[in-house]
Amino acid sequence: MTAVLLTSISACSERPDAIPPVSMTGAFDGMSCSNAKNSLATERVNLSRLEKQQNSAATGDAIGVFLVLVPVSKLTGGDVAGELGASKGKVLALEQRVARCK
Repeated sequence: MTAVLLTSISACSERPDAIPPVSMTGAFDGMSCSNAKNSLATERVNLSRLEKQQNSAATGDAIGVFLVLVPVSKLTGGDVAGELGASKGKVLALEQRVARCK
């Protein structure tokens, strides 16, 4: 029983702050400053949406594991950790590109 509980808990979705950004250094170096600024604004909105979705998935998993020993979001596709890491990486790379604009 303890092994099942530990396995279920370890399979829970992570909170957004625990998900590292995917490295995208230099990915937007050829982008114009105006496009980079627009893309950064758009990606920040996307990142916020993904963070909210990931928080919901983590909360749902915690409740699911507590009630039925099953991390629900892992089964339903609610976990967006990969997308969230990519979005964090895009924001960082775009911020670096915009910082070089003068």
